[in-house]
Amino acid sequence: MRNYIIVFLIVLFAIVKISAQEAPNPITTATPFLLIAPDARAGGMGDVGVATAPDANSQHWNASKFAFMESQYSLGIMYTPWLRELTNDVFLGGFSFANKIDDRSAWAMSLKYFNLGEIELTDLSGLPEGTEKLNEFSVDGSYSLKLSETYAMGVTLRYIRSDLGIESANSTINAVNTFAVDISGFYQSDEINYGNFNGVWRGGFNISNIGPKVSYSDDGNENYIPSNFKIGSGFDFILDRYNKVSLNVEFNKLLVPTPSVSINNDDQPPYKQEDVSFVNGIFSSFNDAPNGFSEELKEFTWGIGAEYMYDNSFGIRAGYFNESDLKGARKYFTLGTGFKFKSTRIDMSYLFNASDINNPLENTLRFSLSFDFGDMF
Repeated sequence: MRNYIIVFLIVLFAIVKISAQEAPNPITTATPFLLIAPDARAGGMGDVGVATAPDANSQHWNASKFAFMESQYSLGIMYTPWLRELTNDVFLGGFSFANKIDDRSAWAMSLKYFNLGEIELTDLSGLPEGTEKLNEFSVDGSYSLKLSETYAMGVTLRYIRSDLGIESANSTINAVNTFAVDISGFYQSDEINYGNFNGVWRGGFNISNIGPKVSYSDDGNENYIPSNFKIGSGFDFILDRYNKVSLNVEFNKLLVPTPSVSINNDDQPPYKQEDVSFVNGIFSSFNDAPNGFSEELKEFTWGIGAEYMYDNSFGIRAGYFNESDLKGARKYFTLGTGFKFKSTRIDMSYLFNASDINNPLENTLRFSLSFDFGDMF
């Protein structure tokens, strides 16, 4: 009766763990669009961003980085096509804006809009009955504060709406409205001389999307939103006044329960997630995997990224992202570049899939645009 609806709903609930049906025990969540890397700078470095230098899109990765922003204002605009191999009307877009209040503090806001395209509806005879447009979006605001000359923390409040219902088809899927919180920290050392070059150390963490479970139906079933833990580190090799090379590494883990309750009550797969509160789910997510510690380790994804900058105006980037074959099997290489002219910067990135599982960003060129302006601090 409805063309493509099943395909799109599968994508919606499994987009973070794409092709999860081939994995023994993947973790799925509601509103997984919240974890999609929005900007091409991070996209060119293996989707690494929690401990990189501050930029206009730090809101997604680590809002506390804004306290180290060098300009007074920063505006970022991003656009990421999604599932380009299958359709041309699914994308993630949005913007972010940051204002450095003084040398110690900053506030920022951002909007992310995930458009899932048009769904064509037909009756039992195949005659058209119109179209529906499904979408999800989030709006958030953050405040960051330096607690010392080298360390800052930030907090973010986020409103989330997910509308997957098909009104004209008498859908039983309800729209979801909820709130979530991020807590982040960022360390950036002073420039240190190492003889032939200078260097800057960076480190950061972000616990994002801390919020209650949501329900898309009236049957009482609830889904966890993608609470997530990021931690990473980076180092800048400042070779001279024109040349700089940055190396970064990052680890991620979903802070939601691993499916561990046997559906057939025989302590064997298939499993479903334990029905606990989101707070208990965050803490239990580190020790609830059915196969113990070895499986818990497989739930960590990791990425590495490198960036070469010339005169802070031209950059070349590369990276790699890895996820266990048992938890989703996302593996890919990335390349990117960036150009800056006065206060304007444009970044581009491209993804090369390294897994047997299809990636929604295969053969896709991603763009982001940013503007830095105002007095320097």
